[in-house]
This record gives sequence, C-alpha cells and structure tokens, in this order.
Amino acid sequence: MSAQCCAGQLACCCGSAGCSLCCDCCPRIRQSLSTRFMYALYFILVVVLCCIMMSTTVAHKMKEHIPFFEDMCKGIKAGDTCEKLVGYSAVYRVCFGMACFFFIFCLLTLKINNSKSCRAHIHNGFWFFKLLLLGAMCSGAFFIPDQDTFLNAWRYVGAVGGFLFIGIQLLLLVEFAHKWNKNWTAGTASNKLWYASLALVTLIMYSIATGGLVLMAVFYTQKDGCMENKILLGVNGGLCVLISLVAISPCVQNRQPHSGLLQSGVISCYVTYLTFSALSSKPAEVVLDEHGKNVTICVPDFGQDLYRDENLVTILGTSLLIGCILYSCLTSTTRSSSDALQGRYAAPELEIARCCFCFSPGGEDTEEQQQGKEGPRVIYDEKKGTVYIYSYFHFVFFLASLYVMMTVTNWFKSAFCLLP
Repeated sequence: MSAQCCAGQLACCCGSAGCSLCCDCCPRIRQSLSTRFMYALYFILVVVLCCIMMSTTVAHKMKEHIPFFEDMCKGIKAGDTCEKLVGYSAVYRVCFGMACFFFIFCLLTLKINNSKSCRAHIHNGFWFFKLLLLGAMCSGAFFIPDQDTFLNAWRYVGAVGGFLFIGIQLLLLVEFAHKWNKNWTAGTASNKLWYASLALVTLIMYSIATGGLVLMAVFYTQKDGCMENKILLGVNGGLCVLISLVAISPCVQNRQPHSGLLQSGVISCYVTYLTFSALSSKPAEVVLDEHGKNVTICVPDFGQDLYRDENLVTILGTSLLIGCILYSCLTSTTRSSSDALQGRYAAPELEIARCCFCFSPGGEDTEEQQQGKEGPRVIYDEKKGTVYIYSYFHFVFFLASLYVMMTVTNWFKSAFCLLP
C-alpha cells in the first residue's frame, strides 16, 4: 500500500492524477475537492508568508540570530538589513506574483465543461510544477524595474480588487447564512428545539454587532472631536438596523420565505468588522492640549501599541479571509451553491437539519464510491461534467490575493512608508 501511495502522490505532483490523503485511516477524497484544497493550501502558504514579512518581531529575530545577516543582505542586493524582503513593499510584490498566478489560471480554464480536456488536466494536477511557478512569480516580482512606479500603481489595483472581494465576501456570507437558516428551519417540523437554536444564534450575532459598535464608540470617539468616526459609526449602525428591518419585511418574506434575522445578524457582524477595520486604518488625529503639546485623539487609550502594529485588525481580517476562502473553495463554488445565490433552492422537505450544515450529508453513490475499500483513494467525480466553474474559482482567488495584500498592509494607512 505504501508503494502504491507513493506512486499516486508522484503522479499527483508531476502528472495529471488527483491528490489523495496518503493514509490508510483517512477516507477517500473526491478529485474536485482535492484540487480546490491544494489551491487553498498554496494560497494560505503565501498569506502566512505575507504575515511573516509584516512582522517586525521576525525581522529583529533574523537580524539577531542569523550570522553575517547584513553581509548576506548586501550580497543579494536586498538593502543593508534586507528591508526589501520585509515590510509593505515586499508584501505587495509577493501578492502581485500570487495574483498573476491565479489570473493566468483563470484565463487558462475559461469555458471548461469537463475534466477530460488538456486544460482541465493542467488545472487538476502537476502540483509540484505549479508550486515552482508560484514561487518563481512571487520571486520575480522583486526584479520588476522602476519599483516606485509599480508599487504606486499596484496599490490602486489592489484597492479596486479588494473592494470587489468584499462584495464577494458579502455574497458568500449571505449564502452561508441562508443555507444555515434554511437547514435549521427545516428541522423545526420534527423538533422545536431548532427554533431555540436559531433564536440563540441570532441573539449572539446581534450581541456581537451591538457590542462591537458600542466598544468602538467608547474607544474611537471623544466628546469633542472625532466627528468622522461618529458619522461612520452612526451610518453603519443605521445600515445594520435597516437590513434587519428589510429582512423581515412582508415584500422580502413573500419573495424569499427563508429570509430572516439570522442573515441580517451575520451581515451586521461583518459590517461591524469592516467599521473596525476602517477606524483602525484611519490616520490618527493630533491636536494641541492646553499645555501646547501634541496629543493623539480618536484612538484607544489602552493600546497605542495595538494601534501602531494593527495586530488585531490583521488577525481578524486574515482569519475572516481564510474562512471565506475555505468556504468558497469547498462549497460555494459548486454549481448547487451558484443556484442558491440565484434564488433556486431545494424543497424544504428534502432538507435534513444538521449542526454541520455546510456539507451535504451524502447523496447518490457513484460507481467509484461503490468500489471496495481497496479501490482507488481518489474519486474521480468529474467524468460527466465539472462540479464547479474553474475560471470563477480562480477569479475569486485572484481577488482574494488583492484583498489579503490590502488587509495585511492595512490598506492605505502607510502609503508613504510603502516605498523602500
């Protein structure tokens, strides 16, 4: 079995075969799922690299513990202290390479309807060469001439792509919340406890959103000044109330019977996070006190370090990004989820209420699934047609690359520190 496993993984890395979970105790995996998982893994690896590049602690530790660090940096022409390999400019270059990687595959996989074509084989296999290509593109971005012009132009491209991905995140969250509400509502027909579960989760969502807005009002506003922060909090808080009223309005209920406060609660939490991100990215206001000294206002008094390092914003944003990416690549890029986004849902009586509602409970067994335990460890589930839209999948990752670039670098806050 070990020799067969090694041969399969070799074919996966250097050929068009699907990747499997190389362990006897692990279940077999569908090719469509393993492909999306591998792309997600590559994406997460680059995200982790970007977070490391933005960490001042890592830069200091490298300087302290790596012998001849400054000589090595000068040898590779990365600056006296390798400043070109860390910080905002390095993250922009790495994310440029990753964005180009996914954009190329988006164009390569346009209008693929089955997994038998040559382009589909490239999409589903050759993972070792793809890793080399991704590394080469990320590294090659450091050799682009006229870096100043490139970085200035690329940050605006990143801003546009980041805003587009925020829209996709909203769609994913709405689809996620709708599936959640629909599944648990179906369980109320046989067990009324599902009503209590829905009410509890909805209450938690609104508590988080309300608590977040209140805390931001306490720490990011003051009695005098901070007018922009007050307006931002008021507008976003009002929008949360508005979408909650719209979700339970008769006209929406007639068109979407499964709409409810759970969906608006999830979106309210997301709006609260975006508000927090905006307030944290906003330049600090400096005024003169009665003694003529400069005083920073409209930032939390308890955490000047938190404000400067943006650790909390980066952690929340990166966690939400990875969560949306995993949900997108594992469920939301399927054709059934595309139908759901267009308002075409399965009948409620066909739903089985489950705590883990993201994945289908099973379904019809394919010929591959009906094989014995000694059968192939990869289930080729796309022989008759693709399970998800390849080009759309890569386009989501392309926009996600731009979004992570803007999130990790805290958008435009350090625009003047962008250039090395």
